[in-house]
Amino acid sequence: MDALAGLLEGPRARGAFLLRTSWTGPWALRILAESPLTVLAVPRGEVWITHDDGAVTPVRPGDLAVTRGPDHYRVGDAPDTEPTIEIHPGEVCRSLTGEPLVETMSLGVRSWGNHLDGDTVMLVGAYLSFGEIGDRLVRALPPVFRLTPDQWDGALVPILEDEVMKDHPGQLAVLDRILDLLVVSALRAWFDRPEAEPPDWYRAQSDPVVGTALRLMQNNPAEPWTVARLASEVNVSRAVLARRFTELVGEPPMTFLTSWRIDLAADLLRQPDTTVGAVADRVGYSSPFALSNAFKRVRGISPQEHRAVATA
Repeated sequence: MDALAGLLEGPRARGAFLLRTSWTGPWALRILAESPLTVLAVPRGEVWITHDDGAVTPVRPGDLAVTRGPDHYRVGDAPDTEPTIEIHPGEVCRSLTGEPLVETMSLGVRSWGNHLDGDTVMLVGAYLSFGEIGDRLVRALPPVFRLTPDQWDGALVPILEDEVMKDHPGQLAVLDRILDLLVVSALRAWFDRPEAEPPDWYRAQSDPVVGTALRLMQNNPAEPWTVARLASEVNVSRAVLARRFTELVGEPPMTFLTSWRIDLAADLLRQPDTTVGAVADRVGYSSPFALSNAFKRVRGISPQEHRAVATA
């Protein structure tokens, strides 16, 4: 499992928040929700994202914008429109005076706003949590980025718009999968952009030698990997692999493997019924004691302490 797969398959909330919003006239929202990752698409009209650092991003039909939490920002019909609504964590929507607005502004199934057939339609999908594996990529994203129609394939947006207001059996699972595909498409397109700054290990995945070694470790963390064994698997010498891996990834293979195993263990420990021994088996440590020693060395706390904090 690489980090992009981990972004979607790790310990995140299934049934990610998804909404179609419809607006007419001047409008603006103050976004305080601090969701780790939010995608915004605009099938109709124009939306402006004004970040707290002053950056302004227009989002037009065919564009896709992605914001990274926990930063705050405004979304509205124009950069200078003052917000009248605040969006708080937990999908709590209030007026500036504290009046709840979730019900009063409802327009039907997963539809919300001030006009059923507004001049502007905005689709919003927010991921509520990510694990350590997913955070490896999220941390590399800017606070907000936009992809224009010439930079990505937006074919999924019309499908999402068509499905979001349906209330069929299994609809939440359908929407989850569409949103996941949308996010994968967007992140791939963004990290391929020259202005993007993906982690070195992400770029290294395209290298025929180092990329293969990375996938072997990521997909099979429980294997007793050594540099010599990895080198044999990718048909190069031990010295060549060690040198090339360090050049492209920025750290030696075994250092990367340790951090990957500990991040994966940290995610698995969020599952309350999973024992430390079972986690140790899945991430390549011979015993709970061995995992605990490695976990403390890397993170400064024990697996049990991490579990208590992560599940609080």
